[in-house]
Amino acid sequence: MYLPRRLRPLPMKSLYYGVLLAMVSTLSISFIAFRAISNRMESKAIAPTFDRFNELQLESARAALNGGGQKALEDYLISLNRIFGGSSHYLLDSHGVDLVSGENRAELLPPSPSSKWRVNVHGHWITSQRSTDGKYWFAAVGLIDRPHIWTFLPYYFLVIGATGVLCWLASACVVSPIRRIAASISLFGQGNLSSRVHTRRQDEIGQLGRSFNQMAERLQRLIVSERRLLGDISHELRSPLARLKFAVRLARTSPDSSAALDRIERDVDRITSLVADIVEITFIEGDPAVQGTEVVRAGDIVDEVISDCAVEAEIRGCVLAVNGRLAGEVLGNRELLRRAVENVLRNGIRYSPEQSTIDVSITEDGCAANIAVRDYGPGVPEDALTRIFDPFFRVEEARDASGGGSGLGLSIAKRAMQVHHGSITAENASPGLLVRIAIPLLTASMPH
Repeated sequence: MYLPRRLRPLPMKSLYYGVLLAMVSTLSISFIAFRAISNRMESKAIAPTFDRFNELQLESARAALNGGGQKALEDYLISLNRIFGGSSHYLLDSHGVDLVSGENRAELLPPSPSSKWRVNVHGHWITSQRSTDGKYWFAAVGLIDRPHIWTFLPYYFLVIGATGVLCWLASACVVSPIRRIAASISLFGQGNLSSRVHTRRQDEIGQLGRSFNQMAERLQRLIVSERRLLGDISHELRSPLARLKFAVRLARTSPDSSAALDRIERDVDRITSLVADIVEITFIEGDPAVQGTEVVRAGDIVDEVISDCAVEAEIRGCVLAVNGRLAGEVLGNRELLRRAVENVLRNGIRYSPEQSTIDVSITEDGCAANIAVRDYGPGVPEDALTRIFDPFFRVEEARDASGGGSGLGLSIAKRAMQVHHGSITAENASPGLLVRIAIPLLTASMPH
């Protein structure tokens, strides 16, 4: 919505001054409101009380005149002057003539047809009240006693001090934490990926800081992973591309072009497989919400993977020994879950000795579907058990390097488990490697 220029909010350079302006504006509006309330209270409650009091004085003066004559009236008015110190009281006739001195004091009467008034004239307050029969007027004149400025000066200082304290509290509790959050965001934007907001507050500012920390943690993980992935990709592509270039040169010069073409085909297949794995892991990293989430039967996924991998195991002369079956359902991406289980099982087949067995144990514990794959290969060093889930990590010394693979299979499996809030671990089984997968079942998150 477009606002006219004069209605647009002014740019505020500092939130502190904005808070100060808001407090001053609030005090000013409060003063105006209290002043209006005071005037209304005076007109609705205090003024009628004074009117009745003036009416009482008029009737008392009239009674003194009727009961004791002019002398009694004069004594009564003198007593009023003494009681109210510094003011003069008069009883006038209907034309404004003073019934004690005989002077004309019509200037003390309100304009017709008013029967009473209370005004300020040249530093004096004048109040007049007419009797109900219209024969008499009671008038009083007094000097307005304005209080000295020092009377209210302490209260002014109190208000100014309270405003200053409130502004300081606002600065300490609101402005300063926001400035610290802004500084942390600025550092993060400048490339300091470790910049975080340190706060223990439980209010909205604390929630803002924690939300930034979560975002920064996610971005740092993605950026670092992307940098590492790019470095690993360049490293992994360098060798097959060099071999491919050599094979092309060899095919041009060698009389046996068939062998050179076979070499080219192997390297192209390796690069194709590597690119496919890179696309897969990039998809998982960039889409934590897992597009295509659905309810799937865990047993169907495992059965499909075992059926597909059985042929590969048979080619190597190995046997898949499956124990157990899954009946529960999981909520997730069917293809990602299938790739996770398949990568773990193919990894076991790839590094198993010929004519050996790969044990596949399948169980349910009511909360998760547990899949354990054990091969009888060489295993991995203890210090590399957690690193085998990193992209492009291979233990060439302990595992058979000729088995192929891009080094992304277990990394894809780990990320798939993270997306589905599951877990994947590895341990040496002596001999061989045991990899365990736990996928939360759908019934585990439902109330009983």
